[in-house]
Amino acid sequence: MNEALLNALTVFVLAILCGFAVISKVPATLHTPLMSGANSIHGIVLVGAMFIAVEATTPVSQLLSLIAVAFATMNVVGGYVVTDRMLQMFRKKPTTPPAPKSDASES
Repeated sequence: MNEALLNALTVFVLAILCGFAVISKVPATLHTPLMSGANSIHGIVLVGAMFIAVEATTPVSQLLSLIAVAFATMNVVGGYVVTDRMLQMFRKKPTTPPAPKSDASES
């Protein structure tokens, strides 16, 4: 096995383990802010996919870049939809004032 490939795989596995350890320790109240931060990162991924799509010259690379842009867009939009749903759970529901009692029912 190539030494550079072995180093890259080692870093990849360590990043997975470190990410799992960090995310598993996050309390539930922090998930919404973390999701918003992840959405901004996914936006950067979308911009990168668009830059790659501009440089695509062959039909295969154009198709792959189109798929990358589509998946990145779905990821960003889906992340904001999930964040909005989570934020709606913390909003207070509007309360309607109680109906005034009529005096005609007292007779």
